[in-house]
Amino acid sequence: MTKTAAEIEDDRQIRELLQNWAIWRDAGDWERFRSVWHPDGRMMATWTQGTGDEFIEISKAAWAKGVNILHFLGGISVDLAGSRAIAQTKMTISQRAEVEGVLCDVLCTGRFYDFLEKRQGKWGIVLRQPIYEKDRMDPVTPGAVPALDDVLLEQFPVGYRHLAYLQTRIGYTVKRDMPGLKGPEVEALYARGAAWLKGEPV
Repeated sequence: MTKTAAEIEDDRQIRELLQNWAIWRDAGDWERFRSVWHPDGRMMATWTQGTGDEFIEISKAAWAKGVNILHFLGGISVDLAGSRAIAQTKMTISQRAEVEGVLCDVLCTGRFYDFLEKRQGKWGIVLRQPIYEKDRMDPVTPGAVPALDDVLLEQFPVGYRHLAYLQTRIGYTVKRDMPGLKGPEVEALYARGAAWLKGEPV
C-alpha cells in the first residue's frame, strides 16, 4: 500500500527516534535520551522495569558502578495507524562483566517492540518491550572458562539465559517471563500491539 507524504514523514521521525534511543542511552546523554519517551512511557528490561525517568535514573546508577551494557541496531519495521505506531527493531544487547571469576561478554539477539504515540506533533515511546531471541556468553580472554552453575542457568528462559545469569551474578533481580522468539509471552505481546493500533490502551 502506498504511503502518503505524512505517513512517510511519520515513519522517518519514528526511525530517527529509535536510532537516537540507542546512541543517547549508550553514550550517557541522559537529557536527550529523556526526549524519546512520553512522560508515562515505560521500559521493560530483564534487569529493571519502570517509567522512562526511572530507567534513566537506574541506568545512571549502573553507569556509575561500571555496569557495561551496549546496544546495536539492525532493520526497523514500522506499522502506522494514525497517531499510533508499533515498531520492531532488530537489535543486539552486549554486556560485559565478571562471571565466576572470568571476564565475559554476553551477546543477546532480539527485537525492540515499541508502542509509540504522536502527541502534540511529537512521537514518543509509550512502552518498550524487548523480545529476547537467543544469547551466548564468551570469555574476553580466549581459553578462560567460567564454571557456570547449571541449576541457576536453567532457571532462565532460553532466549536470555546467559544474560540473566550474568545480571543475577552482579546483583540484579531478573524478570523471568520476558517474551522470546516463540511462545505465549510473545504471542500476547503481538496481540497487545494489534490492539494498540486499533485504539485500545496499552
